[in-house]
Amino acid sequence: MKVGFIGLGIMGTPMAGHLLDAGHTLYVHDIKPVPAELTDKGAIPCPSGAEVAAAAEVIITMVPDTPHVGAALFSENGVAAGLSAGKIVVDMSSISPIETKEYAKRINDLGCSYLDAPVSGGEVGAKAASLTIMVGGPQEAFDTVKPLFEKMGKNITLVGGNGDGQTTKVANQIIVALTIEAVAEALLFASKAGADPAKVRQALMGGFASSRILEVHGERMINRNFTPGFRIELHQKDLNLALSGAKALNLSLPHTASCQQLFNACAAQGGAAWDHSGMLRALELLAGHEVGSK
Repeated sequence: MKVGFIGLGIMGTPMAGHLLDAGHTLYVHDIKPVPAELTDKGAIPCPSGAEVAAAAEVIITMVPDTPHVGAALFSENGVAAGLSAGKIVVDMSSISPIETKEYAKRINDLGCSYLDAPVSGGEVGAKAASLTIMVGGPQEAFDTVKPLFEKMGKNITLVGGNGDGQTTKVANQIIVALTIEAVAEALLFASKAGADPAKVRQALMGGFASSRILEVHGERMINRNFTPGFRIELHQKDLNLALSGAKALNLSLPHTASCQQLFNACAAQGGAAWDHSGMLRALELLAGHEVGSK
């Protein structure tokens, strides 16, 4: 297929690379220079989103936040300016479900289909092509794009209509944040009580408390490796979506709010770009103790 890809950051670059490896023609655009690892494989740089949209059948956006998607799609030289009827726009960013529905309507009005398809799995999943992909939109467009999704991820689900993919991603981020907080509290408790947190984690991995977050982020906490796979500032953005959505729905999410406050504390300590497992450091500050110290 002729595929457009806009947004070539930590996640977008490996995702786009998998599409190139699968033999698709790829037209790419980013506000920064296109990575050589993509152009070396044959990616075709375009000066604007409009030119990407004019050349491609399916146009994918993978950018940080709701306003960036809006700009990528609807700015003067954005994707919408280059669309013709019958094309499919796929937003794989994590953004507002409410704005997503509006973006979808505007794209539909141009005679094109729209899928919201946010992902989970972070940089590791993007590189391994093992992302979970949560999709909202029409069945026919999903069926057309699914072969592309299968080159980037493994667990691919059409959840419902436009906006439902983004709603699922917000739900995912609530679970991830609360589980990071639980793992951080548990390892901090074990360490301050005098137990070896690495051995505690190893023991817990065989029980009902086992989780992917205990496995991956628990190891990060013990090794104090907070180089970002997924930055705290991005998780803050996702929890803002959860909390603003909860307000609109007259819904209380008390522990989501407390996790956001811990992320805010990390950001106040200069940690906005830490990996989100770095939430541990806010709890360590409160405890006056670092995991693994005597």
